[in-house]
Amino acid sequence: MSSLRKLIIIGSGPAGHTAALYAGRGNLNPLLFEGFLAGGVAAGGQLTTTTDVENYPGFPHGVSGPELMERMREQTLRFGTEIRTETIKRVDFTNRPFRLWNDADDEFLAHCIIVATGATAKRMDIPGARDGEFWQKGVSACAVCDGALPIFRNKPVVVIGGGDSAMEEAMYLTKYASKVILVHRRDDFRASKVMQTRAKASSKIEFLYSHEVIKCSGDRYLRSVTVRNNKTGEAREIEAAGLFFAIGHIPNSQFLEGQLKTDDQGYVITVPGTTKTSVEGVFAAGDVQDKRYRQAVTAAGTGCMASLEAEHYLTELGLE
Repeated sequence: MSSLRKLIIIGSGPAGHTAALYAGRGNLNPLLFEGFLAGGVAAGGQLTTTTDVENYPGFPHGVSGPELMERMREQTLRFGTEIRTETIKRVDFTNRPFRLWNDADDEFLAHCIIVATGATAKRMDIPGARDGEFWQKGVSACAVCDGALPIFRNKPVVVIGGGDSAMEEAMYLTKYASKVILVHRRDDFRASKVMQTRAKASSKIEFLYSHEVIKCSGDRYLRSVTVRNNKTGEAREIEAAGLFFAIGHIPNSQFLEGQLKTDDQGYVITVPGTTKTSVEGVFAAGDVQDKRYRQAVTAAGTGCMASLEAEHYLTELGLE
């Protein structure tokens, strides 16, 4: 059993590192678990799978996702955070101090917890779209993050999905792409009528019902996708500089085992305007509690909020 800590932060994306930065500067001596391939990605979260980040403030010429996260990590260490490259597998928030266990079953104790474990974008196992193929070389799971990149400008792109998020991403991409082809495997979309009406009002969005993408092709970057008609079985290749998955995210909250209140999708519910969860002394920041924006800058903002709220909580306990 480790010594009792004031604050433990679970997660190493922008939310986790910003929380640690503020906590470190506040002399809380936080312990941060950055995870070891937690959620299927390296320490640093989803940004480590992103090549160019052009919408994070302070980088007028852009920055690679891995470099941005490495800079955050260095800044976190500078202010005294202890970082462990381990994954928290289970927790006990029913008693105080809170108890956590890593993948080696080592136990850790803390008066206060910040959960910043993020959410993992759902991807389909399509030949050519996998890691090491055209993933992040034309294939993405975030139009708002990547849609403005030069490789997509004035070129046709494909969006896979049938819900509101697919409609939103398609409409966003019309600002940059020459054409957006929305591919859905069924005859009808799941999206709300309002969102469908807005998307169908755009002259730049083409709808491909009852189709699936079965292959991605290109050279250094994605150049085309092959789609199959689910009714006839016919396959054809269409030009596409981009393929965007818009089929949802999975919040990385499974390890909580229901000990925090979540919505039906698993996103941790926080008190509006705060990062407070259903358990006093446990705060949630970043994409694990944000199903709407899911941006690095908003995650960092909630990381700041969580740290300040944690510091206030510890002060009330006389442990600042």
